[in-house]
Parts: sequence; C-alpha cells; structure tokens
Amino acid sequence: MFSGSIVALITPFNHDGEVDFVSLKKLVDFHVAAGTDAIVAVGTTGESATLTVEEHVKVVAKTVEFSEGRIPVIAGTGANATHESVTFSRLLNNIGIAGCLSVTPYYNKPTQEGLFQHYKAISQETDIPQILYNVPGRTAVDLHPETVARLAEISNIVALKDATGDLSRVALHRELCGNDFVLLSGDDATGLEFVKLGGQGVISVTNNIAAEDMAKMMHLETYGHPSSQHPNIGTTPLT
Repeated sequence: MFSGSIVALITPFNHDGEVDFVSLKKLVDFHVAAGTDAIVAVGTTGESATLTVEEHVKVVAKTVEFSEGRIPVIAGTGANATHESVTFSRLLNNIGIAGCLSVTPYYNKPTQEGLFQHYKAISQETDIPQILYNVPGRTAVDLHPETVARLAEISNIVALKDATGDLSRVALHRELCGNDFVLLSGDDATGLEFVKLGGQGVISVTNNIAAEDMAKMMHLETYGHPSSQHPNIGTTPLT
C-alpha cells in the first residue's frame, strides 16, 4: 500500500509568516517529476507542532488539490492529546488523503497500554489507513514491537514508520506483525539498510533536497531498477 520513496514535505512560508501556497504547489510538482512515491503533508518536518488547526487542515487539503491525483498524500495527524489526533482524523477524513501518519504522544510518556488505547481510539474514528510513527529520540516514548503487533491486528492500522535507527527491529516487527504489515524507515541514515533487511521504503527528510536520488535508490531496492515505476524521473526541475 505504501512503499518506496516518500517525502516528509516541508511547509513553506512567506516572509510575513503565512503559508506560501505558491511554493507548496511547486514542491508537489517537483516531487511528482522526481519520482517520489508519496507525500507526507504536515508531518513533523511540515511544522505539525507549530501550525494552527486551520493552517494544518488547509495545507493538507491544498497538497491534495495540487497533487491532482498524480501522487498519494498522507496527512500528519499526530498530537500529544488523543482528542486532537481524533479531531484531525475527522477534519481530514473526506478530502482525498491516502492515509494518516500519527506520531506517538510526545512529552507525556504514556505506558504501552496507553499507547495502544491512543491509537485504537484514533483508528475507530476513520476507515482511512493509519501509519504508526515511532521516534523516541524526539518524543521520549518508545512504541515497543509487541505493542505494534497488537495494533497491527486493527484492520486500518497498516504500517509503521520506525525512526529508531535500530535495524534489528525490522526482522522483529516482520515476525510479530506478519508480511502484510508495511514497514517504513523514518531514519535517513539507516533507510537503505532498513529496506535491504525487508522494509518497504522510507519516509525521508533528505527527500526534500535529493528527491530524484532518493527515488532512484529506493526503486532500485524495491522494484529492480530506478525508473520502473516512474518514467518521468528528473524531467521537470523545481523553479
């Protein structure tokens, strides 16, 4: 469902602090041309923790609009309050996103059972595919593989973005969650090795500036040759 080279897209701003939607459209076009497989709009790299709710929803909606069906858009819906993540899921439910990416609640340090109940509550609010996001270096909480396995049993929780950098977890997650559960790296430094060990792709920050190279690398690993999925790679520069 989700694989290959996925960009954790920045949210561009004008000098007055307003979102620059002209540049956002250029960025979407740039990634389509570069062969990027999907866009994460308003993830952590997209200023999810600093945008207002209205800005957050509008940026995702505009990203979907600018994509024109050419590239799937995954919405960042994570928050450290369950009700806020549920609210984002509801507000974004019918705008055409392909999935939701939800980070573990930061700062709160919930228990493993708390994490399970958090994601379960979100999943019950929408049929849209959900991607778990574990980045303990930023959130101060680690979503353990055993908890991921419990969550993988929920029908619309379909993937994990693992930004731990711990490559030993790839095999463990695969063993616990089965072959149908999608494993994505969230750590650029180990992303290639992650895919070599059985992951399906990477949600990448580096992709913002090296999109074509990242696409070629991921497609070589996952599909067999760089342009097998994207014959137009590199044809349109960002201007």
